[in-house]
Formats: sequence, C-alpha cells, structure tokens
Amino acid sequence: MRGTRPHVGPPEAGAEIEGEDFARVDWWGAELDGVTFVRCRFDDAGLEELVTRRCVFDDCVLTGVRMAGARHSGTAFLSCRFDRAKLIDVTWDGCKLTGSQFPGADMRPMTATECDWSYAALRGVDLSGLDLSGQRFREADLTDADLRECDLTGASLDRTRLQGTKLRGADLRGASTDEINWRAFDLTGVRLDLAQAVQFTRSHGALVGD
Repeated sequence: MRGTRPHVGPPEAGAEIEGEDFARVDWWGAELDGVTFVRCRFDDAGLEELVTRRCVFDDCVLTGVRMAGARHSGTAFLSCRFDRAKLIDVTWDGCKLTGSQFPGADMRPMTATECDWSYAALRGVDLSGLDLSGQRFREADLTDADLRECDLTGASLDRTRLQGTKLRGADLRGASTDEINWRAFDLTGVRLDLAQAVQFTRSHGALVGD
C-alpha cells in the first residue's frame, strides 16, 4: 500500500520494505532492529528518540525529517537525502552514511564514532567543535562546511573537497590527506603534523629537503 500514512506503526525486526511512503509518520521513541528500507520516503516524519540497530536505509528520502535524540548503531544510510533534516543530538555509532546528502541539515551537537562518511555531500553544513577523529571522509564534499575547532585526528580525508571550508582551530594531525587541494582553504590556526606540513609546502611550490 502506497501513499501518506501518518499513523502507520514501525515495522517488525528483519522486515524488508521497498518503495513505501512514510511521510509524516510519528515513530517517536520506536526501536528498529535489522530493518531494510529501499527507496522509501520519510518526508517530515517524526523520528525523535528513534533507536536503530543494524538497519539499512538505501536510496531513501528524509526531507525535513525530525530525528533529534536518535541513536543509530551499525546502521547504514546509503545515498540518502537529508534535506533540511533536524539531526540535533543524534548518536551515530559505527554507521555508514556513504553517498548521502545533507543540504540545509542541522547536525550539531551530535556524537559520531567509527563512522564512514565517504562520498557524502556536506556542503555548507555546520560541524564545528565536533569530535570526528578516526572517521572516513574519503572523497566527501565539505565545500564551505564549518569545521572550526573539530578534532579530525586520524581521519581519512583523502580526495576530500575542502574549497572554502572553515578550519580554524581544527586538528588534522595523523589524518590521511592524499590528493587534497591545499590551496583551496585557509590553514590559519590549523594543527598539522610534519608530513602534512610538507604536503602543504610542496603544493605552494617550495622545495623540501636537502
């Protein structure tokens, strides 16, 4: 059954759902275990305090979703859209958000540990002050994002787009930074390790070494 169903309840553990419209559902405080959603819509849904464990949201639309206080453990959001989503105080633990897009999303404060944001579009998103250490942002788009005072130690930033990204006070030590454009952003007040400092210096034409 398709269409807007604001009173539909959350699915049972292990359910596989494709192409359904869950616009404006109210699943406040619901728990989802091992549920798979493929090409489903959650426009303006109320998912506050939602708990998910090892779920999959594949190519889903979550425009305007309200997800404050949600906790996701081992859940994958693959190529999803979070336009104007309210993701305040969300906990992402071991989650995959690869290829997802977050235009206009409110994402802080949040807690994220061991997550994969590769290929995600986080243009202009405010992530300032967050602990993002050790996480994967490989080929993510962080153009014009606010990463001031972020802990990015040990993160994967390979081929990440950082044009216009605000990084003052951020800590990049130990992060992998292969093939990033060191000329695209301001490094004032950014903490670098020696290898990164050499990469930066060479990108500006200096000769490093004897």
